[in-house]
Amino acid sequence: MYCTNSVTALKESLVIIPTYNEIENIEAIIRKVFSLRVPFDVLIVDDGSPDGTAQCVRSLQTTFPDRLHLLERRGKLGLGTAYIAGFRWALAQGYQYLFEMDADFSHNPDDLVRLHEACAINGYDMAVGSRYIKGVNVVNWPMGRVLMSYFAGHYVRFITGMSIMDPTAGFVCYKRTVLESILQNDIRFVGYAFQIEMKFLTWKYGFDIVEVPIIFTDRTKGVSKMSTRIFKEAVFGVLQMKIESFFRHYIPPRKQRSEEKLPKETV
Repeated sequence: MYCTNSVTALKESLVIIPTYNEIENIEAIIRKVFSLRVPFDVLIVDDGSPDGTAQCVRSLQTTFPDRLHLLERRGKLGLGTAYIAGFRWALAQGYQYLFEMDADFSHNPDDLVRLHEACAINGYDMAVGSRYIKGVNVVNWPMGRVLMSYFAGHYVRFITGMSIMDPTAGFVCYKRTVLESILQNDIRFVGYAFQIEMKFLTWKYGFDIVEVPIIFTDRTKGVSKMSTRIFKEAVFGVLQMKIESFFRHYIPPRKQRSEEKLPKETV
């Protein structure tokens, strides 16, 4: 079910935020995004939150007409399918830069500006908000989870051949051309492996990827959606994804490379 106001004429940047029971965070994260110096629209993809998250978003649409949009789904259908639904909606609306971000402030909304600059100004096709490109920048995680996440990156790089330091990152900016290409594939994973698969396909299609250093802070309100099942999907999904890639033909899209793109260290 769609609940949306008309979209701004520019339709440049859209932040997609999947939600399930985020009533404690949703209003604050929306207001924070709209306070940034770069204008971003917001699409909330809510999976039938019983706590009233969607109702809160609908009430805020009267305050932020033309900028706040809501896609309601029936039941928890998975993070990956939520983002894909959001991507397809955004592409149909004509947005040029599409962002993934969590609702719980683990991703600092201020960093949206830096991700936007990496793609819109410096010419990259994908900008990844990276926890590990400059050391380990994670706050409030138990050491076991930090190690699990950090070494998962080593595992993904070893299996896939990608050089991305934070392949499971969920704070990402895409140019629309990237999504137009990779959504032609069947995206099969829903958790950590979804994030890896999206980066792997972007890399296989030859798009330019940059990692922008961020500080990740674990949620202080609400309940984490991480589970052992999601982590196992990533471990075994990476192997499956790599094997299947040997039988696929990736045709890089024709696109103009930015001549004035700045070096990565300037991002």
